[in-house]
Amino acid sequence: MPKHYLFLLFAVIAETVGTSALQSSQQFTRLWPSVLVVVAYAISFYLLALTLKYMPVGIMYAIWSGLGIVLIAGIGFIYFGQKLDLPAFIGLMLIIAGIVVIHLFSKSAAH
Repeated sequence: MPKHYLFLLFAVIAETVGTSALQSSQQFTRLWPSVLVVVAYAISFYLLALTLKYMPVGIMYAIWSGLGIVLIAGIGFIYFGQKLDLPAFIGLMLIIAGIVVIHLFSKSAAH
């Protein structure tokens, strides 16, 4: 796997951890989840900056945000008891389909 995809993958994971901690921070009223939010987002943005050496910002951001949305929706469903109705599930599948189309067919995905 090319290193820029590893940077992007770890940026998505860090963003997902940060957003999950944001839910746990209870609007920044709990110290350690709040600290985790800041650290995880800092790591994520650093890794995004590294990814920009290899991918255009629009493509990188589409993949980062799309995967983040899908992962956070799954975490919200599993760990926070948040429900997903059929339109939400269909929308998430369309996001995944968009990421696959970009990855498989776009010549813009790399510099």
